[in-house]
Amino acid sequence: MFGPIVALILLMYIFACLRILRQYERGVIFSLGKFSGVRGPGLIFLLSPFQTMVRVSLRTVTMQIPSQKIITKDNVSIDIAAVAYYHISDPEKAVIVIENVYDAINQISQTTVRNVVGRFSLDQLLAQTADVNVQIKNVIDTHTEPWGTQVTAVEIKDIVLPENMQRAMAKEAEAERERRAKIVAAEGEFQAAVKLGEAADIITQHPVALQLRTLQTMAEIATERNSTIIFPAQFMTTVQEALAMLKPNAKSEELLVRPNGDDGKPKPM
Repeated sequence: MFGPIVALILLMYIFACLRILRQYERGVIFSLGKFSGVRGPGLIFLLSPFQTMVRVSLRTVTMQIPSQKIITKDNVSIDIAAVAYYHISDPEKAVIVIENVYDAINQISQTTVRNVVGRFSLDQLLAQTADVNVQIKNVIDTHTEPWGTQVTAVEIKDIVLPENMQRAMAKEAEAERERRAKIVAAEGEFQAAVKLGEAADIITQHPVALQLRTLQTMAEIATERNSTIIFPAQFMTTVQEALAMLKPNAKSEELLVRPNGDDGKPKPM
């Protein structure tokens, strides 16, 4: 009569002692309060109530580091928020050595961010953010290693500057852009002056080039159908010289065309 009841109770006890651990979980086993090993993943058997188990997740944890006011090396007050990534590498230490891993890492992360950032000036912090992240990560990892956890990365995600500092940096950036624009314009003027000097040397060696350039300019003006055309004085001098050269040639041709008289001299027209 008692056999089926005992079997049923024994079966229920066995089912109550079974535990299932997922792939990312480990179980820290205590036998009569003493550490007896780490098990998992899969199906495990606990001899209740003499054995107890603490589940530990090995997945990477994303921890927000709250924004806090920090004074930089050059006495600028800023607000910095960061994020840290860590995972448990030794479940035994994470359970036995420290009571709450998450709270401990959160507190040490805030302290480390404040101490490390305070060693840099504002310009260094903005320009060397990657180096600052690495230093913060190394310091935190040194503190958390005895707790059986490993910090994989720490990233500064937000830097809030005072309004007066933002205005000053905006003015500085604007002045820097104006300086670059003036340098570029000056370099362009210098290169143009060099090319104009080379062109002047070529024109000096070939005076006709200036006349051709003048005619080309006039042709460009004529295509725009302007009612007024301004001729340079040098061009008018060139035209007068050309006309003066044409007049002696015209007179000589006229003498050749006129018929001769009886005395052999050209007849007057």
